[in-house]
Amino acid sequence: MQFVGNLTQPALNDVPKDARSNASGPTINPHAIPKLLLRCWSVPVALTSIAAASLEGTLSLGFYGAAMLLGKVRSIRKAYQFLSRTYDRFIGRLGQEVLRDSRDTPALRIMVSLTLTALPIFVIQLVLGKPRLLLVIAFYLSLCGPKFQRSVRMFSAKHLEAHRPQGYFSDRYDRVFGRYVEFFLGYLYGDLPELGRTVHVRLHHKENGGPDDNASTIGYDRTNPLHFLWYLSDNIWTTLGLAPYAYFRARCDVKNQRRMLWGMTRYIVYFGAVFLYDWRIGILYVLVPLLSMNFIMAITSWVQHAFCDPEHPEDYFVNTVTVFDEVNFMNEGYHLCHHHRSALHWTEMPAHLERIRHKMRESGSLVFRDLDFMQLFIELTLLRRMDVLAEKLVPWEPMNHEQRLAMLLKRTKPVRAVAA
Repeated sequence: MQFVGNLTQPALNDVPKDARSNASGPTINPHAIPKLLLRCWSVPVALTSIAAASLEGTLSLGFYGAAMLLGKVRSIRKAYQFLSRTYDRFIGRLGQEVLRDSRDTPALRIMVSLTLTALPIFVIQLVLGKPRLLLVIAFYLSLCGPKFQRSVRMFSAKHLEAHRPQGYFSDRYDRVFGRYVEFFLGYLYGDLPELGRTVHVRLHHKENGGPDDNASTIGYDRTNPLHFLWYLSDNIWTTLGLAPYAYFRARCDVKNQRRMLWGMTRYIVYFGAVFLYDWRIGILYVLVPLLSMNFIMAITSWVQHAFCDPEHPEDYFVNTVTVFDEVNFMNEGYHLCHHHRSALHWTEMPAHLERIRHKMRESGSLVFRDLDFMQLFIELTLLRRMDVLAEKLVPWEPMNHEQRLAMLLKRTKPVRAVAA
């Protein structure tokens, strides 16, 4: 992380401090804040984030298992299929009416689903006051869905909304529902306002996962779980908006600096209001989602630009991963296409990949099949099964297994020095 990395490296971990290029504009004094104090605070937060995500994950996987068992009952399966088709037809008609582009109906589906489940549960809990265990479980399940399906869909909907200057909704509805995902539903997930519209678009897509990106992973060994722990502990500063704020301030970007400050202020007010109302509700409904979001954001950033060329770490054609999995909701796996043409509609990404195939071949861009980003994280960092990734890699030129392994290992090691 650009911000916290300057404050904490290299004394407290083995990630090299010269893994980032010199930033333009004024820099932050690395001795301004005690390094040990920061690390002593951020590492426990990282461990707590893992615990929070594990809690939601256990419920989500349990829900998935129960749904699979119930799906084997023919009458229940038929009833679900009927309700799902009916709901899809309703969403399709609604999308024609309220959306600026009816192709974004999948995003509308997740917005309506969360509005009808997670939001009422939260409101009912506030009315009841004392936390109810069943309501808490229902709230987490409504956020995650079976096997994290809702979390994935929410992430994609928010991601693409950030790139729409006018949001999803047509002019008639935009005044009420403008940026509904990021600026309203995002609070339920612990996702600060402006992390999408400002940080993702104005920072991440400017730096493209390179040395000056707050989400940069090039200074870490992406196959090392301990390095991911350091990365996760640093990521809390991005989750809270502080690292992006420092980035914009260092570059004298007043407009985006003010946006970040306003976004952080709004979330702090929300956070404080719920805790003042009832600290137990604050922990269960606000703090746990915030910590879980920290973990999810870190995993996503960790793997989407995990394989860089040590000779050209700033080349996003090399460091950006493309994955093809069974779901690939709103074509999220076409991540390189998205970085190359971020304004392109998600339905046009497959065709765009064909247009830039020659450039991908020349750059050695990595493409994996039968893999999503979570599975990539598990195989790459947790299980460290590079042989599995080598099998799922789709090379541009004929390569044997050993050559694939050697390339993957080379591209996941820390970059020791980056030219300014």
